[in-house]
Formats: sequence, C-alpha cells, structure tokens
Amino acid sequence: MKLLWDHNLSPRLVRKLADVFPDSLHVADVGLAAADDAQVWSYAAAYGCAIASKDSDFLQRSILFGPPPKAIQIRCGNCSTAEIEALLRRHASDVQAFLLDETAAFLVLGPD
Repeated sequence: MKLLWDHNLSPRLVRKLADVFPDSLHVADVGLAAADDAQVWSYAAAYGCAIASKDSDFLQRSILFGPPPKAIQIRCGNCSTAEIEALLRRHASDVQAFLLDETAAFLVLGPD
C-alpha cells in the first residue's frame, strides 16, 4: 500500500522516502493541493492509499467511517522535514505492519 502525504507534510518526502515507501504520492501530485479532508479521504480510499498527516482530523474520520483508507498521524509538533523522515525511517517496520493489518485503521507516530 502506498502513502498519500497530506498538505501539512513536505512533498519532498515522496522522493526522500521512496526506498521505504515506494509509489507514494503527495496530495499536490494528484491535483488535491487545495482539497479538504473529505476529498483527500475519498481519493485515498479510491486509489488504495493510506493517508500520512500531521492533522488529527483523520483520526476522527477513522472513528466515524473506518477504513479504507487507513491513516497515520505524525505527532512531532513543529519539526523539520528531516526529522519527519528520520521518524518514519525508525518506524518503517511499524508502518508496514500497520498497513498489512486488516483490522487496523489508525496509527500514531511520535518522537521516541
């Protein structure tokens, strides 16, 4: 499963993490640069993506609607793209296990 990086994450993450999360996309890459959460949610569900975001709103959508899509919240406050990349690399196996778990809907990742 590929990741769909939300507005609040750098589009550079697509390239920087291509070795760990191949085929991932940024919302700007698929014409969703100005989209609201409902549009991002619908796109991710239709195209088999899991949403990666710093936005807690996707937790609410996960509770209300369940997967698909799955959602990953990155809780690191005001952090750099390099810090987010490092966090996702450290937790790559956790993310992969989450994506493969048919019962899981939402994953929260934060600083260790």
